[in-house]
Amino acid sequence: MKRLYAKVIVDISHEKLDRPFTYIVPSKLLGVIEEGDRVQIPFGAGNKIISGYVIELTDKSEYDISKLKEIIDLEPKSVRADATLIKLASFIRKTYGSTQIQALKTVMPVKKTVKREVNKRVISRLDSQGLYSVLEQAEKKHKNAQARLIRELISYHDISYSFITGKMNVSAQAIAALEKNDVVSITCEEVYRNPIKIDHVEDVELNLSDEQRKIVDDVNSDIESGIRNTYLIHGITGSGKTEVYMRLIEDCLKRDKQAIMLIPEIALTYQNLTRFYARFGDSVSVIHSKMTQGERYDQFLKVKEGKVKIMIGPRSALFTPFENLGLIIIDEEHEGSYKAENMPKYHAREVAGKLAELTGASLILGSATPSIDSYYRAKNGEYKLYKLTQRLTGNTLPTVYVEDMREELKEGNKSVFSRHLHKLIEDRLEKHDQIMLFLNRRGVSGFVSCRECGEVIKCPHCDISLSYHRDGNLKCHYCGYERPFSSKCDKCGAEKVRGFRAGTQMIEDFVKKEFPYALVLRMDADSTKKQEDYETILSRFANREADILIGTQMIVKGHDFKGVTLVGVIAADMALNAEDYRAGERAFQQLVQASGRAGRGDNPGEVVIQTYQSEHYAVQYAASQDYEGFYEEEMSFRNLMMYPPAGNLLGVQIQGSEEARVKKLSTHLSELIDNLKSKEEISKIGPADASLSKKCDLYRRVIYIKSREYNHLIDIKDAIEKDVAELKLTKETVMFDFNPMNGF
Repeated sequence: MKRLYAKVIVDISHEKLDRPFTYIVPSKLLGVIEEGDRVQIPFGAGNKIISGYVIELTDKSEYDISKLKEIIDLEPKSVRADATLIKLASFIRKTYGSTQIQALKTVMPVKKTVKREVNKRVISRLDSQGLYSVLEQAEKKHKNAQARLIRELISYHDISYSFITGKMNVSAQAIAALEKNDVVSITCEEVYRNPIKIDHVEDVELNLSDEQRKIVDDVNSDIESGIRNTYLIHGITGSGKTEVYMRLIEDCLKRDKQAIMLIPEIALTYQNLTRFYARFGDSVSVIHSKMTQGERYDQFLKVKEGKVKIMIGPRSALFTPFENLGLIIIDEEHEGSYKAENMPKYHAREVAGKLAELTGASLILGSATPSIDSYYRAKNGEYKLYKLTQRLTGNTLPTVYVEDMREELKEGNKSVFSRHLHKLIEDRLEKHDQIMLFLNRRGVSGFVSCRECGEVIKCPHCDISLSYHRDGNLKCHYCGYERPFSSKCDKCGAEKVRGFRAGTQMIEDFVKKEFPYALVLRMDADSTKKQEDYETILSRFANREADILIGTQMIVKGHDFKGVTLVGVIAADMALNAEDYRAGERAFQQLVQASGRAGRGDNPGEVVIQTYQSEHYAVQYAASQDYEGFYEEEMSFRNLMMYPPAGNLLGVQIQGSEEARVKKLSTHLSELIDNLKSKEEISKIGPADASLSKKCDLYRRVIYIKSREYNHLIDIKDAIEKDVAELKLTKETVMFDFNPMNGF
């Protein structure tokens, strides 16, 4: 019988993760033991019996078998949150490609134990008369520091220790002397670091519409019947998705279970969190990247102690170690930020599905513009689809105008704004309404288009926008195709092919020049280097301290500003022509989300979309808020090109410090892939230079593989990992990205 070995960690804090120990799996556990199981093992010279977690099972041992010990047994009743997270790490490793250690570090949100914060206070043990007597003695002996403290204690019998040693400049020795003489006592209380300060807010529980009520009732009915499902809520902007989430969370808590709610980090604002704190109080906690290690540690300590029942946050909140998870909600599920940028490149939506499966929890996905992937699964019956079609926050959906900037240019308008948008801005400023101007800069690497006819120069093989490079060539970062740049348009012959670049600062300068009397705020990566900058800008705009807010995609993430009646999308082309097969989807989502910011108060809203491609289907369907129409057209493109979700895509990146070695390895892996599968099962693109071919002195090459079957790509990933391990590479690394959101 073939032997089986288990790699076991004895502690799952991050400091210990790099030290797994190998044990022999006894015959009684063969076919029973699984990765993630908690086991009893003999440890150390004395063979003390301790507990550990199996992080990997393998049929090969790196060590002398005669020196290995056997696992004693499975730990009885070992179903714990920690075990679930380790099982989740195994899923991430197998599905997305990484080491087990990388996967484990991903699912352990708290890196290490952090010293608890202690609130120390100094309390008088004497009454005022007794303190006056001690004060007299201290003054006689010129103990000035003690005298200062006693005078303060006569007025305030209970004072913060840090205030005394800090503001009052009284030493710890002086306080200790008073404590020794029974003048004062010192109390210590461990406190939780609070990452967010929420003032008292009254909860407003809204009446549910018939559409909302049906979702809540159906989900609860499934849960009570023991049915675990994934639900997709497609609700137009302002249709009340948040109230549905809150009702479902309420019902989850009544069942004595816990809930995780993911929202994009960029939308983790005071405005969005107050409703949850108002409804659920101290049962709610939040985690995000700007928090200190101490703050993060305290939130998860509260979870372990059962004081937190609801965790809100971005991707990392998914790994909250709840013991009795009942509900996972992913709001704005279409957001690209749910895909990890570093190895392992997991998608929170897919990992949430696995977590729900492991825990028996229900999974809710919500968006006004669902991802094509999720809607495809809903259409195929994998998810249960619900629609919210009524706008409950304010008026009906705004009126949308599409302004063709080619016509503006022909008629002599070289301004950033179309004449219609300029006129509407003037109108709103006169009425003291607010305006949002949106400019997308994400994912743009210098695409080129014709200013005369709007034609975008694309790769003939991949149908992806070509990127302009400083050497004067246009390149495709999927297959490596390139051609020289020419200002002459292939379609209409005009000498008006130009690169397309713009920035929020340029727009801000232009607005201030055109409308000098307007109060303007700008919100982008440069103006929000700290979390408080982000909050300050949003709070000022919400409080009507500015007329115009200019920003990137961060200004259109679910914010509810009642005073906004006009939204201007300055250059829709920047999203339409990103060098990515998802460009049309992203553009549609951003246009609809941006449009949804207008008219959420008492006054109707208007939206102006400026573009050189007014006929583009993403623009047309966004203007008419027709998701179904957009989905059908986008899927026809995906089917034709075998892009996800019609097919699956695996990106393989090779990087290293020596260009020749990187090229040689990418060619070797390309040939390896060719020999693995027949041409009927996969389609390979590349190898080619990555969109950023050199970063931090490392050269980067990419290979993309398409397949209808996801498992084919898993097999290719496994084969590459095995080959790379045998090559024992020291100067190059290979990374994987399944169904990439942004490419390499």
